[in-house]
Amino acid sequence: MAGPRVVIIGAGVVGAALADEISARGWTEVTVVDQGPLPATGGSSSHAPGLVFQTNPSKTMTEMARYTVEKFCSLDVDGQPCFLQVGGLEVATSPERVTELQRRHGWLASWGIASRLLTTEECVAQHPLVNPDKVLAGLHVPTDGLAKAVLAVEAQIRRATERGVRFLARHEVLDISQTESEVTGVLTDQGEIPADIVVCCAGIWGPKIARMAGMNLPLTPLAHQLAWTGPVPALAGQTQEAVRPILRHQDADLYYRDRFDGLGIGYYGHRPMPVSADDILSVDESDQMPSVLKFTEEDFEEAWTETQSLLPATKDAKVEEGINGLFSFTTDGLPLLGESPDLKGFWVAEAVWVTHSAGVGRAMAEWLVDGYCSSFDLHECDVNRFEPHQLSPEYVLARDCRNFAEVYDILHPLQPSGDPRPIRTSPFHTRQQELGAFFLEANGWERPQWYEANASLVEGRSIVTPNDWAARYWSPIVAAEAQTTRETVALYDMTALKRLEVGGRGAGEFLERLCTGKVAKSVGSVTYTLLLDHDGGIRSDVTVARLAPDLFQVGANGNLDLDWFTRHLPVGGTVQVRDITPGTCCIGLWGPRARDVLQPLTDADFSATGLKYFRAKRAHIGSVPVTAMRLSYVGELGWELYTTADLGQKLWDTLWRAAEPLGGIAAGRGAFNSLRLEKGYRSFGTDMTYEHDPYEAGVGFAVKLDKDDFVGKAALERRKADVRRKLTCLTIDDPKAVVMGKEPVYEGDCAVGYVTSAAYGYTIGKGIAYAWLPVESAAPGTVLHIGYFDQSVEAVVAEEPLFDPTMSRLRG
Repeated sequence: MAGPRVVIIGAGVVGAALADEISARGWTEVTVVDQGPLPATGGSSSHAPGLVFQTNPSKTMTEMARYTVEKFCSLDVDGQPCFLQVGGLEVATSPERVTELQRRHGWLASWGIASRLLTTEECVAQHPLVNPDKVLAGLHVPTDGLAKAVLAVEAQIRRATERGVRFLARHEVLDISQTESEVTGVLTDQGEIPADIVVCCAGIWGPKIARMAGMNLPLTPLAHQLAWTGPVPALAGQTQEAVRPILRHQDADLYYRDRFDGLGIGYYGHRPMPVSADDILSVDESDQMPSVLKFTEEDFEEAWTETQSLLPATKDAKVEEGINGLFSFTTDGLPLLGESPDLKGFWVAEAVWVTHSAGVGRAMAEWLVDGYCSSFDLHECDVNRFEPHQLSPEYVLARDCRNFAEVYDILHPLQPSGDPRPIRTSPFHTRQQELGAFFLEANGWERPQWYEANASLVEGRSIVTPNDWAARYWSPIVAAEAQTTRETVALYDMTALKRLEVGGRGAGEFLERLCTGKVAKSVGSVTYTLLLDHDGGIRSDVTVARLAPDLFQVGANGNLDLDWFTRHLPVGGTVQVRDITPGTCCIGLWGPRARDVLQPLTDADFSATGLKYFRAKRAHIGSVPVTAMRLSYVGELGWELYTTADLGQKLWDTLWRAAEPLGGIAAGRGAFNSLRLEKGYRSFGTDMTYEHDPYEAGVGFAVKLDKDDFVGKAALERRKADVRRKLTCLTIDDPKAVVMGKEPVYEGDCAVGYVTSAAYGYTIGKGIAYAWLPVESAAPGTVLHIGYFDQSVEAVVAEEPLFDPTMSRLRG
């Protein structure tokens, strides 16, 4: 099949990869336009140094890098290879970096890429230029190497051209042609090209092109220094372009690569140098190429001094040339992939470096041709993941520059993102400050991790301090709050969780079509259910409360759920979906004494029969109207209590006055996470993602295959009989061995899976880790080991839930 008419804007490594991948899948009515010459178009691909390090905390990004390596290794141009697989070496010059390399080694084991931790002597053997007096350890990945970006572009252009794809050089895009709601073509300086689908792969020009389609792209081009030495005497006679591994010295924000008898030096340690996409020169205006700015020698001085320390042989060489090259940065360091929420047929594949380019090309081709991506989990890359405040120019510039500065930093999983903060505060924020809340951030919300006001609760409790890494952003107060929740009652701020309102005469039918469970039940029903993609993968888990015959409230996971609902709205306006999060708030009132707090405050019946588990009702708590849902993500009696933002503080004060005399407290997210894991409650995006189906993830109970057709049902029926992996509960006896997530799980010497969520269970007195494992390794009682830095932590597969398996506390 020829497929629809597709125009790809940009013929760099991403556009070329997409053209190759999409034409290989049968779509050949494809045109690729670029303002520059081919194959070196003048964008970031044309000057990219080509270092491909596959190591990444993101499983998706690592898998995309692995695919890029595999593909580029298979490509050549007239016998010239597109990839030089010389390996990658990261070196540590500080004890902290040694520990970080151990963590990175764990990621690679988790994601299935071979690597090895090296001694100083082994580092020198791999790269004889490094100073043995400076280097303490190293991490070696033999499949890393150098991508020849321009050659890879040419090779993929040739393959796509053979299938009928048309490449048009020297075509500057002036506008995106469109009707009121869908794309119709691309207007260039040489005429209009009709299109059913337009994909923007314009790189550093992405924001400018996207704006033509009415899309705000949170991307900033930033200059990054790259210098080349002249001949290094110690390398005299080297006739091959590269023989030593690509090298990273992350303690000093530096990387290195061979270039015959000289070296390339990349540097991230200088001040951020953002550039507006509108200010980038055209191909004809620029001296060298648009993505290359004048080298600022003063910014490189520290890098050169440090280079001579790490690689003493460079003292006999000079920096002979350099550039400030433009690359794309985003607010969370991840790509921007997907379709515009407002203009049908306009897609983006932006903020993609050479390292992940072929993987992104494949992902986008699958998404476009099949309607979903089967090779990679794209939830963290979807361009529609952002909240409105995350698209503001101030926020984008600040966070993009921060990501540049932190590109090689050692970042803790809980480390806050920094300014601008605070951005979003719940109506309870003032009261939380008065209680000494330690805040972390969630989607812009200031969310308490614990409260210093509860410090006195630590006294008399046996609380073990975890290891140094797990003890960051932790306090023994977390343990006290978790135990107190189980003993009395606690208030939890749940405002940061996204809330959607779905209404209209077709609302019930609409939700039945998208949800795996039966949700259009009696008014007052609450249903835990799933949203699936067409391949049966989990897009989200949500709660759906029916508040009126034509009105539902959905507890969602983020903006992607809103985007998914919006894209599936029926024509005719019979259903409306809106985000009510900003105007509302929520308190989770949970614990064995929750009813003692709530019932005296209201005339409504909150007895076990008056409001049953997973039911909702509207009531007044004191003078505050609330929507009460009998749910609990900590495994205790209680309710989620929703009201409008203007009445939030009044609700907090009303509950607080009633709870405090009973020993009630305010509790934070640290306690919440421990308690939810004791009950085995999954967290979408962490424990399960698009790549997992409900039966693997242990949430098959939320699927009702006997109901009418729903999105993903047919695929799910096929997948149900072939479950090969399982999200599995592990317990750890060593109280100090609290792991954090993404660590490899070993059976013997073989890595068989990886940890998703982990915490210490303060009720059960054990560490808890959930992990993806092969079914054959997931039998209760199986003894496994978790790789944690340089440790091997024994863990045992356990039956779940670990706490209150009869659900008596929840249903009481």
